[in-house]
Amino acid sequence: MNETTPRTVVLTGAAGRIGGHLRRVDGGLGGRGWRLRLLDAGPIDDAAGGEEPFVADVGVEESTEVLVEAMTGADAVVHLAGIASEDVWTRLRRTNVDGTYRVLEAARRAGVRRVVLASSNHAVGFYPSHEVARTDQTVRPDSFYGVSKAAVEALGSLYADRYGLEVVSLRIGLCAERPRSTFDLGIWLSPADAVRLVDAALSGPVEGHVIAFGVSANSRGWWDLSSALALGYEPRDDAETFAQDVEEYAGPQLLGNGMTRKEPTP
Repeated sequence: MNETTPRTVVLTGAAGRIGGHLRRVDGGLGGRGWRLRLLDAGPIDDAAGGEEPFVADVGVEESTEVLVEAMTGADAVVHLAGIASEDVWTRLRRTNVDGTYRVLEAARRAGVRRVVLASSNHAVGFYPSHEVARTDQTVRPDSFYGVSKAAVEALGSLYADRYGLEVVSLRIGLCAERPRSTFDLGIWLSPADAVRLVDAALSGPVEGHVIAFGVSANSRGWWDLSSALALGYEPRDDAETFAQDVEEYAGPQLLGNGMTRKEPTP
């Protein structure tokens, strides 16, 4: 990694919810020494001073040259742009899979060394929740969305092995202000810990392709955080703070587009 200050990171999906957390919560990545280039499919009206906006839809071929332009001279990329829930396969493939290919290809062409990819717990969603979830297990997606995120990880692995990029795939849990159900108490990622996690993924030691789970220090968590901790991630929040105020988990979890899955009972 280029350790000159300030370091520059391109943030795709910058206008989205997690993108907003990375820009604003606890000073965001900017408060941790990163200069932000913001990229989204539409205009970013709330770009602050020092944030350089770019407009491109990663799901279309025409975005490629804008992506290369945005990444030229950057130290790293955080790729958040994509469809964040279940949808029809053609849309998921276009945005999540083809879009990730374009981002990685643009990073390669622009000479970027570190790319952080937003994967998801849904890439391994059919493993039972009463077992420790490890990063060395084969993927078991629970939806077409989960398949698209498994493909994101596969592309990251390819670009690490074939082109020497340093790639971190973050299997993000529920990144929200607070957990909603008892099940969420195990998979919650606080916005502040999201900033800490992504900063660690950008700055920590990486060789090849690294997969890391993205959750806070939850007392009820079952995801193995060893690879995230090895990057330098230091989670500080615990969903147990909200345990008295969440709803009892009832079983089926809505993924979107009318599809559900049932979590195994611990």
